[in-house]
Amino acid sequence: MKSRMISRFTVGTAAVASLALALTGCGDSGGGSASGGGNYPSKPINVNAPAEPGSGWDTTARAMVQVLEEEGIVDVPLPVQNKPGGTGCSWLTEMINNHQGKDDQIAISSLANQTMNERGLCEYGPDDATMIATLFVENFIVVGAEGGDITDLDGLIQSLKDDPAAVPVAAAGDDRLPFALLADAAGIDPQEVNFVDYEGGGEQTTALLNGDAKVAIAGLSEFRATLEAGDLTPIVSFAPEPLEAPFEQVPTAVDSGYDVTLGNWRGVYGPADMPEEAVTYWEETLQTMVESDAWQETVEKNQWTPEFLVGEEMAAYITEANETVREGVEKTEIGS
Repeated sequence: MKSRMISRFTVGTAAVASLALALTGCGDSGGGSASGGGNYPSKPINVNAPAEPGSGWDTTARAMVQVLEEEGIVDVPLPVQNKPGGTGCSWLTEMINNHQGKDDQIAISSLANQTMNERGLCEYGPDDATMIATLFVENFIVVGAEGGDITDLDGLIQSLKDDPAAVPVAAAGDDRLPFALLADAAGIDPQEVNFVDYEGGGEQTTALLNGDAKVAIAGLSEFRATLEAGDLTPIVSFAPEPLEAPFEQVPTAVDSGYDVTLGNWRGVYGPADMPEEAVTYWEETLQTMVESDAWQETVEKNQWTPEFLVGEEMAAYITEANETVREGVEKTEIGS
């Protein structure tokens, strides 16, 4: 399967690296369950969402578990655990340092883990854990409160030009990059953007409705329910082409004259040195999941772009994404 390009902006798209990622890391072994006898899994597997409920990580974890359980694809319990902190860094660090070699933990990964690492805000990135699969790409979108001060792209750009400090932008650490690229494309210094950190869409929505933020940026699925309820208004998406109904009228940055497209891949990883039996099991299990009607309905509902990759194709795709992130961070020099 050919991987889809992650990003396009004025500095150019990163080339696909042929070098496969090193998919293991270091850390204390801390004991743990070992696979054996070909009967994996034989006990519950914790599915970790490294952010608060309502975040894209949480939405992905719960959608995945719902399909795996309701379709009878997995026959052991799959409790979802929210592990917020550091925009995914806290749990990634925990997985690497305290769960090395175990087979009873998996977690949701995304572009965030690469962005935080490239910005120097997290010691670890996806290549320090055991990446299992990518699942899909989600489009970033900027939203404002319905009836708020900023309700369209022209108003947003003008407000940023007038006084960027007066426009609090609710954004998880990883979500700053596309907004910074938009600011740069509009001739605004990304370093002057007033980013305010929130862990996910739930917290960002509250900030917008309380007036603590003027706009917010995250994946579409994190705002979908509140957008459809009419509490938020869409301003711009970073999709390469217009979104599907009911968001087909949302302007894209590129069609509005700003050469910025960026998608957020999401996938699944395990601890460093995860037993090969467990890795193979999850590769095959997730393949069955993404082929199910239930998962495809979930993907369509959330307007995710399917991107199921494992093995060397996954490694090349993640490497390409990391090069894109590195170029974007260097270009915008977004701060912490």
